Amino acid sequence: MGITHERFSEHKQCSPKLTIVVPVYNERKTVLSVLEELMRLPVLKEIIVIDNCSTDGTRELLEKYVEGWRPDNLTVRLEVVFQPMNMLKGTSVKLGIKKAMGEYVIVQDADLEYDPRDIIRLLEHAERTKSVAVFGSRILGRRLEGSYRWLNIYEVGRRLLTLFFCLLYGAKITDVATCYKLMRSDVAKRLRLRSKGFELDFEIPAQLRLLGVEIVELPISYNPRGILEGKKLRPWDGIKALYIMLSCRFRDSQSLR
Repeated sequence: MGITHERFSEHKQCSPKLTIVVPVYNERKTVLSVLEELMRLPVLKEIIVIDNCSTDGTRELLEKYVEGWRPDNLTVRLEVVFQPMNMLKGTSVKLGIKKAMGEYVIVQDADLEYDPRDIIRLLEHAERTKSVAVFGSRILGRRLEGSYRWLNIYEVGRRLLTLFFCLLYGAKITDVATCYKLMRSDVAKRLRLRSKGFELDFEIPAQLRLLGVEIVELPISYNPRGILEGKKLRPWDGIKALYIMLSCRFRDSQSLR
């Protein structure tokens, strides 16, 4: 386990409604902006930031931020974990789920591709409909906007992986790879997640489906970035995603029930 910094608000005895897990690796330019956006969300919450041994100054920024953080009326708890080495995004997400005290849990990437304001819509829908899992769909978001300007190899890959997932698990979703996967924490803690990297984004919905969970989708906004701007996904991550979807289907179908 890495070094941990924690700060509590005066409401630390209250149970947060939402846990937001923020995995971070070399996001010096955007991480503080993301945290400020999350702090402003109008919900009682805890924020768990897990830095994977960043080398670009992100760690130092986070250390300074948490030391100077002053509690507000909406954030019950802020925790920043500094891993001793890069243990990959999937490991960070699993640690965040394990630590989660909120009724619901969601992951927020630290790169500003996703708009934190969409989290509230997902949470409100989950509470209103008693849904166990509500995903934010970038595909539905673009349909709503009437925009297809950024169709590229990443988008083609996501569509193919989503189609494969739907066929394999009998699901009806449009964006299996989305970062925004809001789940009830008690269900998230039941998942037997093994992935360490980006393929965890596929293992989570796969195991949810094996538990019989219906995945609901809402449209969200999305501001994609390229490799030059710091995007870390590569084509071989798609191969890992295929493997994990097949592996879960035949490995975990009995053990999760």
